[in-house]
Amino acid sequence: FFRVYNTINNNTIITITITSGMKSYEKKQVRFSFIDCILCCPGYEKVIGEKGCPAALPLVNIYKTLGVVGATTTKMYSERANLQEEIEGPGSFTFFAPSNEAWAALSTEILDALVSNVNIELLNALHYHMIYKRLTSDDLKHGTSFPSMYQDFDVHIHHYSNGIVTVNCARLVKTDQHATNGIVHVVDRVITAITNNVNSLIDTDDDLDTLRTAVAAAGLTSLLENEGSYTIFAPTNEAFEKIPPETLTRILGDPVSLKDLLNYHILKNLHCSESIVAGTPLETLQGTVLEVGCDGEEMTINGKAIVTQRDKLGTNGVIHYVNELLIPDSAKTLLELAEGSVVTASKLFKDAGLTDHLIGSEAVTLLAPLNDAFKDKSLAMTPDMKKLLRNHILKEKFSSKNLYHGQELETLGGLKLRVFVFRNSLCIENACIAAHDKNGRFANMFIVDKLLTPPMGTVMDVLKADDRFSTLVGAIQRAGLTELLNEKGAYTFFAPTNAAFSAMSPADLNKLMSNVPCVTICVRKADADLMATNGVVHAVDVIVKPMRKP
Repeated sequence: FFRVYNTINNNTIITITITSGMKSYEKKQVRFSFIDCILCCPGYEKVIGEKGCPAALPLVNIYKTLGVVGATTTKMYSERANLQEEIEGPGSFTFFAPSNEAWAALSTEILDALVSNVNIELLNALHYHMIYKRLTSDDLKHGTSFPSMYQDFDVHIHHYSNGIVTVNCARLVKTDQHATNGIVHVVDRVITAITNNVNSLIDTDDDLDTLRTAVAAAGLTSLLENEGSYTIFAPTNEAFEKIPPETLTRILGDPVSLKDLLNYHILKNLHCSESIVAGTPLETLQGTVLEVGCDGEEMTINGKAIVTQRDKLGTNGVIHYVNELLIPDSAKTLLELAEGSVVTASKLFKDAGLTDHLIGSEAVTLLAPLNDAFKDKSLAMTPDMKKLLRNHILKEKFSSKNLYHGQELETLGGLKLRVFVFRNSLCIENACIAAHDKNGRFANMFIVDKLLTPPMGTVMDVLKADDRFSTLVGAIQRAGLTELLNEKGAYTFFAPTNAAFSAMSPADLNKLMSNVPCVTICVRKADADLMATNGVVHAVDVIVKPMRKP
């Protein structure tokens, strides 16, 4: 009952009194606008541009509405469970009615259990799909919960940015079907009551024995028991058995790696499978992302269809089962990082006897060339190759974002490598970083675009050591430039090969040699990135005379 106190500019103050029998137990004064806040009575709806609710709807009660919207199996089971009279009578209900396909998808075992126990289990199940309140789709806000008509157990609503609305992870496929005594929303599955948190669900599932042990060892039990809204990709016992025993033993014995591993399986927000429509990067508790998507009917993680069971909902999150372990880089050794990214390089480092540096706890940085960097190169494990690969391991753990131009980095082989920062490239000597850092448990890895060429002398030393430049070396010596090319500096030398000189006419060659020094510029390189301690040499196959001033 309500009594109007006054009306000012359509803002009306009313007193609302809620009664039970002859007793009034709550009074509230509310200010609202009749124009802005008017609600339509059942059987009518608003029309844009018109006042009030002029459009009449041909409504029937909820029981008959189930037939109208095609939820005939739910209608049949409502009759069998003696629910018909209730949903035909007075009231204001919201019914999340499973579609016919939802009932058909239930296993025979579960369906038999529902319908064979003097109908009480079936009635309880149907009551869990009902709320004693009329709720339109606009009322179903993300993260809200409503007490069901089965022992007040909550049903949980999630409304995703792609427009999908779920109740207990069941998708609403037909919404806002109005009835005289309520409203029907058709859902795509039969939902069950949620009473346990996700940690309890893990505790009681034999398929998650290893996960349960790992969660306890990592100290994550309280996290999974507390309030929250998580998504857990739960690795089954089979998933743990697929990885090498030594890797599993190492991770289980290292609290930091173990916690990172498990947090990599937990998303910060709750995502039912129905919310996934494309490959989307979703942030994990470990701090990096998983790409969760779909391939037909299959749910995928990082492009792989490894989800075996979906949407096991708890009070504080949802569990999806996976049959492969997801190991983040932060829980991997250098060797594991390399084997997952640069197969050729990882094999060579092992063949070079450097395995101990790749699996231990040293704080080092590996410069790992891409597989393509070894094309047309001998992979024979010679003493020179072993020495070269040793100089691909830096003595400290670096992050590429903290490197700066001119910085020197010491290798295990004792060499000092220089950092060059260009507009679009970050290079260490001749090798440029080709991908994001791989940050492992103790060490980091930079993937580089080519095999490193450490500097072995000055620019002049490089030229003198290569028979292709004998003509150039003679010209430099006659010009008195030897001392300059031996000085400390950062020179870039486009060095013509003997073939470049031979390609010139005798007259032009004599003229050039009589006017040394000259500036040489090229448009075609025969070789590049011959590193020197004071610069870099690029071998060129064409001599281009310097441009004359007009």
